[in-house]
Amino acid sequence: MTTLSLSLLAKTVTAKRKKLKLSQTVLSQKTGINRSLISRIESKNYSPSVDQLLALSDVLGFELQEVFARGTGTNTGSCANAGSYPNAVSCPGVETLNSETMGSEITGSEPTGSAHIPSACNIAVAGTGYVGLSLAVLLSQHNTVTAVDIIPEKVEKINSWQSPIQDEYIEKYMSEHEERGLRLTATINAEEAYKNADFIIIAAPTNYDPKTNFFDCSAVEAVLELVKKATAKSKNKPAIVIKSTIPVGYTVHVREKLAMDNIIFSPEFLRESKALYDNLFPSRIIVGTDGKNRKAAETFAALLKQGALKTDIPVLFMNTTEAEATKLFVNTYLALRVSYFNELDTYAEVKGLNTAPIIKGVCLDPRVGDYYNNPSFGYGGYCLPKDTKQLLANYRDVPENLIQAIVESNRTRKDFIADRVMEIAGTYTASAAYDSSQEKKQKETVVGVYRLTMKSNSDNFRQSSIQGVMKRVKAKGATVVIYEPTLEDGSTFFGSLVVNNLKKFKKMCGCIIANRYDTVLDDVQEKVYTRDLFRRD
Repeated sequence: MTTLSLSLLAKTVTAKRKKLKLSQTVLSQKTGINRSLISRIESKNYSPSVDQLLALSDVLGFELQEVFARGTGTNTGSCANAGSYPNAVSCPGVETLNSETMGSEITGSEPTGSAHIPSACNIAVAGTGYVGLSLAVLLSQHNTVTAVDIIPEKVEKINSWQSPIQDEYIEKYMSEHEERGLRLTATINAEEAYKNADFIIIAAPTNYDPKTNFFDCSAVEAVLELVKKATAKSKNKPAIVIKSTIPVGYTVHVREKLAMDNIIFSPEFLRESKALYDNLFPSRIIVGTDGKNRKAAETFAALLKQGALKTDIPVLFMNTTEAEATKLFVNTYLALRVSYFNELDTYAEVKGLNTAPIIKGVCLDPRVGDYYNNPSFGYGGYCLPKDTKQLLANYRDVPENLIQAIVESNRTRKDFIADRVMEIAGTYTASAAYDSSQEKKQKETVVGVYRLTMKSNSDNFRQSSIQGVMKRVKAKGATVVIYEPTLEDGSTFFGSLVVNNLKKFKKMCGCIIANRYDTVLDDVQEKVYTRDLFRRD
């Protein structure tokens, strides 16, 4: 087991900082880490958080593996409470470790009696998106994993050790599969994969259905029904772990509906394009279970810890319904935080104020924190929009004001951004009256959308906020063209032409909008509109 070495970290940070000729103050500004904490890191007197470690590696240009060492940490100056797993036996027969060895495992506020550390399970993972593939790679370090997908092209890529999605650590681990000893294959034959599995992880999509105001869980149920069929004759039923985001109360409901009592739920807390990293360095592991499936829940949590690089990982066991609620409340809080700083930015823009120093002044308060505060065109991506709406739907019989406001705030932000774009393009302002002389100009206005993705270093643009702005701008009569290398040049996206010749794209646009700025736009910076003040996600 590898653990963070404070000695290696101190040596690396000091050497890299001096090589780049950065003072501790400048490094503090670039990473958002307090200067006194950087001083403590260089004195081997502080163990940084995952986000702080990632910021340091990004700014200073070192690989995380450079600051990890093998062993329990007693000779490396590694994180407190860091432990290592001993050699263990096969999955059906497991070795038991007490909670003191495992670190911080709790049920509510009570420590667990024991956790089970398997050495080799047969694991099937249904779905190879960010959640499914990152888990498949993580768990294949110590187990035999079969990834299941319905798209043959994705299966073929995985079997050729190519990642079908953009994620730095997934790509890295798959390219180093021989050195790392990964045991991962992919298949479209789901029944065969499920038949002999000890654990089946479901990472199928659950899109929000605006007609029912609930997640569409049909893909999850389709997997469950197939698992039930494939394992009907099995004496020992597999433990089924739902990782898909689901409505509050769904696990209890589907267990009763399908008469399957071997289902538990474990929420994921992953970022797009950093999914495997977040599994290697998890902030916490949560597993929702009942008394009957407690052993399976503890074993699954131990499997996740076994694959991680971080060792002092808090683990929470709770009822499935509480675990489902935790996931939705976490993402709704994140949406609240995004909305708060976006509304601060809207106020500053309208009043002619400089947003950045206001945010800095607010966030230096340790109760607020200087993170997750970079303005954008609105919260988006696959999780936050649907999870906030789902939580709001779960509130239908409960008094509330805030959850509704978070959902509405995101719409308001996109309305404001669209109006600002049209104003900058020289057409109607938000409160302008009809003007015949503006009509022709309105039709001739070409607004360029630079990337549809929500974040830098991502290829996923599901529910990205810039799409909402784009549709609003089009509704106001402007012509929209898109630069998006993941789409085919010359194709259309919601009726807008895709132009992937960057030089041509820049020339034809009167205004370019970018949710996240890129230095390739530096030569046309005067016509770029972005709220990416801190040049980070």
